Amino acid sequence: MDKKDIQGKLVVVMGAGKSGVAAVKLLSAVGAKPVIYDENGQLDKATLLTKIAPYTCDIYAGCLPEEVKKTASILVMSPGIPVDTPFVDGFKELGIPVWGEIELAYQFAKGRIIGITGTNGKTTTTALTGKIIADFFGKSFVVGNIGDPYTDAALDTEDGDVTVAEISSFQLETAVDFHPQVSAILNITPDHLNRHHTMENYVACKQDITKNQTKSDVCVLNYEDEYLRAFGQQCPARVVWFSSKTVLKDGFYQVGDMIYRAVDGESISVMN
Repeated sequence: MDKKDIQGKLVVVMGAGKSGVAAVKLLSAVGAKPVIYDENGQLDKATLLTKIAPYTCDIYAGCLPEEVKKTASILVMSPGIPVDTPFVDGFKELGIPVWGEIELAYQFAKGRIIGITGTNGKTTTTALTGKIIADFFGKSFVVGNIGDPYTDAALDTEDGDVTVAEISSFQLETAVDFHPQVSAILNITPDHLNRHHTMENYVACKQDITKNQTKSDVCVLNYEDEYLRAFGQQCPARVVWFSSKTVLKDGFYQVGDMIYRAVDGESISVMN
């Protein structure tokens, strides 16, 4: 999306937390007309306005007027808010796109993206990867579920930059065009089933980090995870496996205190 495509358009940002505030600032900076809607009828609007300064926008607490909903061009969801609600369905029925904070940031960010998801270990892996990227390229942007909204950094990125994003299943629910050049799914174990309802839905959400990838991209998968081992056979990206238990013919594996890389059955030691 070109920035001019959203200029002057009304965008409803649902959720007045950190993600929502960052979304409003990005939208304002690119010339859109955001409004904030929060289901909390007791929302402190004065405090919220100080958080989005120097920008300002209309704030609706408890109820969103129907005329605002009908004139919106996009609904931007904060990740903590479920998408399977009558309120969200109303936007979809009107043909209004529903984005999350990650999707919004992706539309305006530059450079390459490493997207990391999984049930456990996401934050540690994202932080370590961000440090490696910063050491190699001189800087990196580390964003997402790790604590810093992607929308806060998107407009600061340049074509040569690399962004490392920790992506939750909640954020992947509202990904549309989001396309990391490298994705990683560390593991999948039962979690957030009150939100996703079934394990199948949860697994599908995690795998959606690859849905816009092609064979020119890379997906890093855990060979010891049964869901991922099955998914590896149909993953749209080129798969790179890792394992802490199995000697692989292709991929990275651990034996004792050594890590090895295998290519076509030939292994070399990488590091202790």
